This record gives sequence, structure tokens and C-alpha cells, in this order.
Amino acid sequence: MESKLVIIPTYNEIENIEKILRAVFKMVGEYSVLVIDDGSPDGTAAKVKELQHEFPDRLFLLEREGKLGLGTAYITGFKWALERDYDCIFEMDADFSHDPADLPRLYQACRDGADFAVGSRYCNGVSVVNWPMTRILMSYFASVYVRKMLHKKIYDSTAGFVCYKRKVLETIDLDKIQMKGYGFQIEMKYTAVCLGFKLAEVPVIFVNRKEGTSKMSGGIFGEAFWGVIKLRFRKIRPKQD
Repeated sequence: MESKLVIIPTYNEIENIEKILRAVFKMVGEYSVLVIDDGSPDGTAAKVKELQHEFPDRLFLLEREGKLGLGTAYITGFKWALERDYDCIFEMDADFSHDPADLPRLYQACRDGADFAVGSRYCNGVSVVNWPMTRILMSYFASVYVRKMLHKKIYDSTAGFVCYKRKVLETIDLDKIQMKGYGFQIEMKYTAVCLGFKLAEVPVIFVNRKEGTSKMSGGIFGEAFWGVIKLRFRKIRPKQD
């Protein structure tokens, strides 16, 4: 059986963290979880440490001081996974906007031939629940903007629910990924496609968080907008050994 690691970045997710971890651990297929907590003052990391006694071989925690950005959290997690023997590495939010029950579907897409699989809100219409219309339109047209600017057929470029085969993360030069907010998601997918890896978009239903607060900000969108323009003119090369 291939080993699977789910990376979950957190900041103030005390309302969700235990529930999301138990939901992942209930899934068939032996998923391990790495939580990367950015100094949550609400006790998120303490709750994870408590649960580690119950799941000592499957639950791991990295603590960082302060909010250092979504992208840097995932890069830290990717490097941690590559130092170990994980075959498939997942990105997932802590707030149940990504359904743990969809993890096997992303994994199966990779088993069926994809190099990385995205839980996509827009590859089969629009599949978003409980978002205000303004945010749906902003997210949808952001993906359209990215697709037109970068000339890559990626319907949900900002999606944060992803399964990567190990070889994809080994080939990408993670130290050269520049964007730290949600633009990070765009940059990772674009880089992987440019390096010749096969993408599968798996339709999922995205549900807005019920508990906790969103970390979205105007600065995140600004970084992504200008970052995409820079990406268009960047030469993408594989990591050199």
C-alpha cells in the first residue's frame, strides 16, 4: 500500500481541528496527517499534541512562530514529507471546506494515471455551497483570468485540495516558488504542468466554513493578480540535483 500524508496548515482552528483529524483518520487507506500551526493563540497546537497520544504513528505537528503564509507552510510540509517515504502528499484545509471523504477520489485519480489531482470547484460547472455570490464570482473569474493569462487548461487554479505524487514535488524546485498566499496554489499547479506532469481535476463540492474565521484578505488577491503576470514570463525548469 502506498503511504499517504495529508498536510493541514492551521491558524486559530480550535473549533475544527479535532473534528477534521478524526474525519481523516476514519477514512479507509491509512492516511497520516501533518499539521503545520503558525502560532495559533487559541490552543490549536495544544489540541493536536493531545491527540498525538491517541494517534502516535499517524499524527505529526510542526509549530512555527507567527503567521508566515500558506505557501511557506506547504513548502515546509512538502520538504518534511520528501525527507520521509510518503508516496502521495495531499493539501487540505482544516475547516471542512474540503470533505475528507473526497481524499480517496483524489488518490484514485493519481492511481489512474494523473501525476497530481485537484479537487475542483469549476471543472463541472460551479460547485460551491454557502459562499456569498460576490466571492463565488471573484473566485471563478480569478481562475478564468489565470487560464487565459497562462494558457493552461486548469479550471480551478486556486484550489487548495490537491494530491501530488512524490515525483512531482521532487522535480519542482520548491525553493523557487515565490507566492505565499493563495497565489501559491496557482504557481504550484502551473509549475507542475509546465514540467510535463499530468493533471486531473476531480469535481468536488466546496462548502464554506461553518466555524472559525476565514483567512482571506485583499493582499492575497493582489499578490495572485500580479504574480500571475510574472509567471507568464518566467522560465520553469526542474530542480537540479
